[in-house]
Amino acid sequence: MTARATVVAASLLMLQATQTPPPPTEVFLTNLSVDASPLVGRSVALNISNNPGYDNQPSFTPDNKSVLFSSNRDGKQTDIYRYDIDGKSLTQLTHTAESEYSPLATPDGAAFSVVRVESDGAQRLWRFDMDGSNPRLVLPDVKPVGYHAWIDRTHVALFVLGAQGQPATLQIADTGNGAAKTVATNIGRSLQIRSRKGALTFVSKAATPWVIKQFDLADGAITDLGPTIEGSEDFTWNNTFGSERLLMARGAKIFYRSASDTTWRDGGDLSAAGLGSITRLAVRAEGQPALALVAEPTVK
Repeated sequence: MTARATVVAASLLMLQATQTPPPPTEVFLTNLSVDASPLVGRSVALNISNNPGYDNQPSFTPDNKSVLFSSNRDGKQTDIYRYDIDGKSLTQLTHTAESEYSPLATPDGAAFSVVRVESDGAQRLWRFDMDGSNPRLVLPDVKPVGYHAWIDRTHVALFVLGAQGQPATLQIADTGNGAAKTVATNIGRSLQIRSRKGALTFVSKAATPWVIKQFDLADGAITDLGPTIEGSEDFTWNNTFGSERLLMARGAKIFYRSASDTTWRDGGDLSAAGLGSITRLAVRAEGQPALALVAEPTVK
């Protein structure tokens, strides 16, 4: 798939979510090792969404006790759900007529932000209180937003869809004044904070192979961190127990490397756990290391 086709596909996923049934993906939770090999178990992955429809975009809450994700359970629109890890319970947080995607806790820990597909099709950044109440618009003038990541309390990185099939852009917005500035073009959907550096990382698709890059808010510098796994654009950081590793997936396999290394290493195969193609990834920052991921199940 070309870079332009990938952007178009991303646009269709969000803009036609209420018209075309998305793929039946599930959100899984699996243990994550730090020093042992492989990093993930070969046959154990807990399905925490357990829904025949669309489930995607997991992220951990600030207390690391829960996972937020988007889920379509009525075939009409997507809402945000919270899975509580210890209690193994699921709670629906949003109950709106619109669709909400990509939930992330805000830096103050008091709310979560989402990409909301509004009644007129506009895709903008909103926030809700942690219990799913009190929705309010964050950036009125920035659209169509596809994905986002908080850099600090007032700066948020945005994957903004290009017009008429043009490549997506990386924009940095200031929630204080609502302004947004484009800092890169033709990027992937995965926006991740490298917590040790406090910097944003993203995938550049401007050339082949695709490259993971780092953007520093302080000086605007963009640094090359080396290639992605071929054909994969979703990644995350594992910063547990003093390690700092990039994680990616291809098929049902997890791969890892350090930021300074260009060689990806085998981190484990989850096909025996009934997982097909893995996409989104998120790591629990504290407590027992765990990996939340999205995959198409091969075992019903």
